[in-house]
Amino acid sequence: MNILKLTTGAVAASVIAAAAFAHGGATGIVKERMDGMSAMKDSMKVLTPMMQGKVPYDAATVRREAEKIGRHAGESLTKLFPEGTAGKPSEAKPEIWQDWDTFSDLAEQLHTYAEGLALAADNGLMMAGSGQGAGMMGGGSMMGSGMMTGGGAMMGSGMMGGVPGREELSEMPADGVFMMLSQACSACHTRFRSE
Repeated sequence: MNILKLTTGAVAASVIAAAAFAHGGATGIVKERMDGMSAMKDSMKVLTPMMQGKVPYDAATVRREAEKIGRHAGESLTKLFPEGTAGKPSEAKPEIWQDWDTFSDLAEQLHTYAEGLALAADNGLMMAGSGQGAGMMGGGSMMGSGMMTGGGAMMGSGMMGGVPGREELSEMPADGVFMMLSQACSACHTRFRSE
């Protein structure tokens, strides 16, 4: 009986230790934000092959994963970055707090695009069935180079003078909205995340 208790206790301690050291030993709010980023990354892993035409398109899955991303974006994201939470094990660069307006704008763009993608899910892919969707997505510039300029710059400066609204996004093909969403992710990571 004592051996069973010891074994059970050791297993429980191992599980707790493994959970505590996930994300390089992060705890508290740093672990919470890393978990949120992981959830968004998992959603992107589901959506990317679908948007590239590598797996069948499913509007319900697109909507579900977009909603998951949306739950971790915007204010839900920025509230997880209080001052003083940089440094190991965090991958957040100090530039987040030095350029808070840009960081929070990108977090809001991500939220808007996630909501827009959920609304556009029933629109399907721009090039559905043409065989061109995967090539266009894979090239990194679906709607022309005028929309984005090098290194993950913020969306909107060349397209419509700003971030499209939810209504505009809801009328677009899902892969077009997804491209904007992924560019917002990339812009934020390029500027504010240590690799």
